[in-house]
Amino acid sequence: MATIHDVIAPFQLFQPTNLDDALDLLDEHGEAAMVIAGGMDSLDWLKDRLRQPQVVVELSQVSELRGIREVDGGLEIGAMTTLTEVAEHPAVIDRFKILSDAAALVASPQIRNQGTLGGNISQDTRCTYYRRGWACYRAGGNTCYADTPTAINREHAILEASRCVAVNPSDTAPALIALDAEMVIRRGGRERVVEADDYFVGPDTDIRHLNVLEPRDLLTTIRIPATWAGARFYFEKVRDRMVWDFPLVNVASAVRESGGRIVDARVVVGAVAARPLRLRAVERAVTGQALDEATAERAGEIAIRGNRPLRYNGYKVPLMRNLVRRAVRGGMGASNA
Repeated sequence: MATIHDVIAPFQLFQPTNLDDALDLLDEHGEAAMVIAGGMDSLDWLKDRLRQPQVVVELSQVSELRGIREVDGGLEIGAMTTLTEVAEHPAVIDRFKILSDAAALVASPQIRNQGTLGGNISQDTRCTYYRRGWACYRAGGNTCYADTPTAINREHAILEASRCVAVNPSDTAPALIALDAEMVIRRGGRERVVEADDYFVGPDTDIRHLNVLEPRDLLTTIRIPATWAGARFYFEKVRDRMVWDFPLVNVASAVRESGGRIVDARVVVGAVAARPLRLRAVERAVTGQALDEATAERAGEIAIRGNRPLRYNGYKVPLMRNLVRRAVRGGMGASNA
């Protein structure tokens, strides 16, 4: 186990004032560079000396990465836009309230004022063993310390574990996947657009990372199309404490209905796997069905198929089932645009 120093190792700090300069710095320094947005995740790594970059590129002065713009009935949100801005923006509340609800439930008001949407999406896992410097698979070792007979694994994965059982801690990620959002990634003069569902990866794809970002990449913009504007939305987060805490399980759904039947649906759960999971089998099962308790019950049972709970996180199975049930039927606590 690593020693926690709480003293940040020296590094060269750059604070670019425009996007081109930021991209040039990342291109120049490559793997030696670390990006800081709001710093809510990054500063922990630096204080514990578990990451010791030679160069830190701090983005708070890059105005091009901030703000919410209305485009063709949808939205473009700069990756450096704070979670408070996302939660309180009239266009987000009016058309895509699921994202407003998710952003408003992240951590505490102080953290939401500083933390960014891009940072919340791209933060690393909070697995205690990994964060404290144990040489696990995710850190380049050959063991998952959270998946042993004596491990403390109450917050860990019940689905899609492959050697590593860490989970993705983001609250906004499930909402963005439910909205069919796209992530705009820049590297130098090149840009690529990745669907939100493809932005996140599991350990079977890449055991060292939770998303597709590579050295020199920068997430610049989150695009939300008009597709789900005005749908019936639901977001719920279960956590140990009502403030600050990461999710034990969260769920996001978007449903279109007509004549009491579900026309189309998106259902996404978080904190049960290394990536937010879009429950496509649930979506197929409920489409065309009556929007009633029987459909919701069936959705909940389908959602938990293939679960593999660990010693201390079996409670996540009924919790996930019940959250999916509520998300499909949109009961008490539903959010409607």
